[in-house]
Amino acid sequence: MAARPDSGLLAEMPMRFGDDALLWAAWLYYEDGLTQGEIAQKMGLSRASVNTWLADARARGLVNIEIQPEKFRAVALSRALKEHFGLQDCLVIPSEGGAMPLIERLGQAGAMALKRLVRPGDTLAVTWGRTVLALADALHHPGLADIRVVQATGSTTARIPWTPEACASRLASALGARWIPLAVPAIVSSPAVRDLLMQEPVLAEQLQVLGEASRIVMGISSMRPESTIHSSGFLEGIDQRSHYQDAVGSLLGRFISARGELVSGPVNDRTIGLDLAGLRAISQKIAVAGGMDKVAAILAALRGGYIDVLITDAATARGVLTADGWQESPRRNSPDPVSPAAARGYGKKLINAARDAVDESLAGALLAHENLIAPVPGTGRAVMAQQGPRPGKVGIVIGGGAGHEPGFWGYVGRGCADAAVIGNIFAAPPPGPILAASRAVHGGAGLLYIYGNFSGDVMNFDMAREMAEAEGIAVRQIVTCDDIASSSPDSRASRRGVAGNVFVFRIAGAAADQGASLETCEALARRAASRVYTMGLALEPARLPDSSRPGYSLGPGEMEIGVGVHGEPGEMRHAMVPADDAADLLLDRILAEMAPARGDRVAVLVNSLGATPAMELYILNRRIRQRLKAHGVSVSHSLVGPYYTSLDMEGVSLSLLHLDDDLAALLDHPCTTPALQISPPVK
Repeated sequence: MAARPDSGLLAEMPMRFGDDALLWAAWLYYEDGLTQGEIAQKMGLSRASVNTWLADARARGLVNIEIQPEKFRAVALSRALKEHFGLQDCLVIPSEGGAMPLIERLGQAGAMALKRLVRPGDTLAVTWGRTVLALADALHHPGLADIRVVQATGSTTARIPWTPEACASRLASALGARWIPLAVPAIVSSPAVRDLLMQEPVLAEQLQVLGEASRIVMGISSMRPESTIHSSGFLEGIDQRSHYQDAVGSLLGRFISARGELVSGPVNDRTIGLDLAGLRAISQKIAVAGGMDKVAAILAALRGGYIDVLITDAATARGVLTADGWQESPRRNSPDPVSPAAARGYGKKLINAARDAVDESLAGALLAHENLIAPVPGTGRAVMAQQGPRPGKVGIVIGGGAGHEPGFWGYVGRGCADAAVIGNIFAAPPPGPILAASRAVHGGAGLLYIYGNFSGDVMNFDMAREMAEAEGIAVRQIVTCDDIASSSPDSRASRRGVAGNVFVFRIAGAAADQGASLETCEALARRAASRVYTMGLALEPARLPDSSRPGYSLGPGEMEIGVGVHGEPGEMRHAMVPADDAADLLLDRILAEMAPARGDRVAVLVNSLGATPAMELYILNRRIRQRLKAHGVSVSHSLVGPYYTSLDMEGVSLSLLHLDDDLAALLDHPCTTPALQISPPVK
């Protein structure tokens, strides 16, 4: 072992290390992030000595480097995607990773993959979008011979920085390649103009190069209003519902259905660039895309055979696989239910048969609250308010998977939702019952669908909306995205919808009960959805009825921060802390993003995720109210209890709704449902 530093240097060491210079070196390297050279300079040693000391620290057990098990799951998901869809290759990165946005992290992963895939002599076609531009910015791989980079489409509006020419030119620069643009707009005013331009010799030459592409790097666009296909100007002046209501995503400016088939419309014959047939003909199609809002679009592209290599994140990968019927195999290190170390690994359930649990639970709820809710005729998984549809009133239809009781049936009644549709545990309800509920509560003023941002719910409610609109029923939709742990603020549309749903249901239901129009109900509910923030933690995970086993394991001194409500693990593992510290962990994250001013008002929901008792919830509520008061924020509405659960999870979520006068007044509106009873104010 190297010699110890001299006594003069020891005198400078922090007191907590005493004279153990080896421990000091380990701290400087692993905790403070200093390089070995910086440590050598600080301690007056050679770099070789520092290297020896660090190795010795590992050998003596002073340092224990552990790769989180969740990272390995990304590898398993990659293998599952590759096998399930017959891909050439797949790279799945963790969905969370420090402060860097997911788009930038996907760009880095795409750059890593492209370095391995691209070869001298390649002609590389490139689409456009945020993620493709992030890939180009992250790539530096010059030195390959005879590389050509060609735009896959013409140019789009210059209002965005991720135009086709920007993506292609930057990628060409990163590869030291020759750039071939398509010197025309991606979308022109008419098919006649397109046909005329296609006859130009320069464009014909450029398109010939495009036809020789051996690989393509492409993004995938969802159909959300903030998506690349919208921001690029492809749908300007186009009624999406009339022409592209069957589209779930876009590739190359071409629209595809959930089955991966081309959806024809007025844009198709006005677009210049590679079409879907040409895309299929390219030998290696590399797609870089992620975020829960893109699950349906990525799945459609996979079903259509438009992807050979996929780079995505773990949450999106799991969403794509689950939406296509894949079931995750139990992890090999699942706890042994008879082992004392895994005493919580197996749970007891008061059920009959697991397959009957949802139906029997719903039947019991209908009997317990028969004065408020009733089954929708002809369905087994949809309930409606007893008073039935009111002529001229907007109908509010909510829904999602079972396992969140009293969600969703608990919010059906006067002043809240008119109907709720229930799926299997943590699974979306099918379109048929949603349509039946829509018919049952339609009072002639249209319907507002409200549901959480999960791939199955988005697809099935979209299908039900299309069927309802075909029958002449006007439908608007709100997709809730309040779980701040599931995505960064700049990709809020990718977030999960969780307990904040309760506030959005209330706002929409109160507005509809007051006779507001469909447009007004939608605007108010959308405002509430944009101003609600939720963060959760778990002490023990949920256990599904069919196995009674947890989805992941937690040690006796650990808790999971940022958990989902479908059994998903959180964004980080944390040592157990007292209740006040746990409340601070949740509240600080929310306040940092909400950024309320002194004097602002909020509504608070301290929500049990299933197995957390009222005593603990009120202890947390006490701390949250203390902190909000100190922050200068007043609480005008408060809910404490099991309002939106995750089976038997031992955990809690905190939701804050940032109020304005309109939202506060709507929360005061009378409400009578199984889970919420709000009386008229006393005069």
